[in-house]
Amino acid sequence: MENTAAPEKAGAPPWADGKKYLWLLGLIVPAFPFAAWGLVALTGLGVFWWSGLILLFGIFPLLDQLVGKDAANPPESVLEWLEAQRYYRWCTYLFLPLQYAGLVMACAVWTYGDLSAVDRLGLALTVGAVGGIGINTAHELGHKKEALERWLSKVALAQTAYGHFYIEHNRGHHVRVATPEDPASSRLGESFWRFLPRSVLGSLKSGWALEKARLARTGRGPWTWRNDVLNAWAMTAVLFAVLIAVFGPGVAVLLAVQAAFGFSLLEVVNYLEHYGLLRQKTAGGRYERCTPQHSWNSNNIASNVLLYHLQRHSDHHANPTRRYQALRHFDEAPELPSGYATMIVLAYVPPLWRRVMDGRVRAHYGGDLARANIQPGRHDRYGVAA
Repeated sequence: MENTAAPEKAGAPPWADGKKYLWLLGLIVPAFPFAAWGLVALTGLGVFWWSGLILLFGIFPLLDQLVGKDAANPPESVLEWLEAQRYYRWCTYLFLPLQYAGLVMACAVWTYGDLSAVDRLGLALTVGAVGGIGINTAHELGHKKEALERWLSKVALAQTAYGHFYIEHNRGHHVRVATPEDPASSRLGESFWRFLPRSVLGSLKSGWALEKARLARTGRGPWTWRNDVLNAWAMTAVLFAVLIAVFGPGVAVLLAVQAAFGFSLLEVVNYLEHYGLLRQKTAGGRYERCTPQHSWNSNNIASNVLLYHLQRHSDHHANPTRRYQALRHFDEAPELPSGYATMIVLAYVPPLWRRVMDGRVRAHYGGDLARANIQPGRHDRYGVAA
C-alpha cells in the first residue's frame, strides 16, 4: 500500500511517497556482521568475514549503476506532514540496537570463535563499516531538536569514538562549509589520503574549541560533564571498558581497528561532498551564504536509501533540521557521476578520482578555477595564480 498524503492546499492532487518502505533497506547495513557469520557457517569460507567490504566496495557500487536515479521531490504542500510521520524516525531508531547487537556478536566471535588473524581483521572491518555508516545515522539524529534524538546521536557515535562529530559538524562544518577554513571541506587537487589526517585532526580541535567557547560563555571551564565532547567520549570509554571486561583484553585492538575504519568512512564521505567547491567572499569580506551550488549531490537510489538521503546534501545544508524523507533535489546543484558507494571507491585511488572529478569542478565554474577551493601548492597544476 502506498503512503498518500492529504496536502494542505485545497484542490492539490494527492501525493504518494514511492520510497516509503525502501527506507527499511537501511537496516541491511547493521545486519552485515550477522550476514557474515551466517555465510561463513553455511559455506565454511572465511572470506565472508569480509562481507562488509565486499558489499560496500563491490555490490553497492554495482547497485548504484543498475537501480538508477530518482530526482523527484515531495511537493511543498506535504513537507510539514511528511516530516511529522513517525514511521520514518523508527527507520533510524532501529538502526542502533542492530548496530550494537552486531558489535557484541563480533566480540563474542573474536573471543570464542576459532578465527585466523585474517578472519579477525575481516570481521573487524565489517563491524567498522556498520559503525561508519552508523555515523550517518548519528548525523540524521544529531540535527534534530528533540532531546531523545540528540542523545541517540551520541549513542550511535560511541562505537567509532567520534563523539566530537556531534559538536563539530553542527556548529563548525555547517558554518564554514566550502571554505578553506573548514577541515571537512576537501580542496581541488587534494587527495583523500592527504585530506584524511587534516580532517580528523582539524575536526577534533574544532569540536573541542567550539564546546570550550560555549561553556566559557556560561562561566564554566571545559572540564565538566556538561561538555558535550567529553560526555560523548565517555560513552565510548564505558562501552569499550564493558566489552573488554566481558570478552577479555584480546578485543581491545580489534575495537580500535573497527573504530578507525568506521570514522575513515565518514571522512571519505566528507571528502566527496564538497570537493573543490568554494563560497565566494562578498564586498564586505564575508563568505556568501551557502547555496545548492556548494555541495555535490547524487540521486542514485541505492546509495540514498542506505544513507537516508544524505546525497541530497544541498537541501540538508540549506535546511539542517529537515528530516531525510523530505530532502529535495536542486537542478542547480553540481551532480556526482554516480552515488556515494561508487565515489568512495574512486576517492581511494587519487589519479582516478582526479580524472573523474577535476574536469567536473572546472565545468561547474565555467572554466574559471580561480573560483574553486584549491589545495595550497597545487595552483600551478590548474593554471591559477596562488
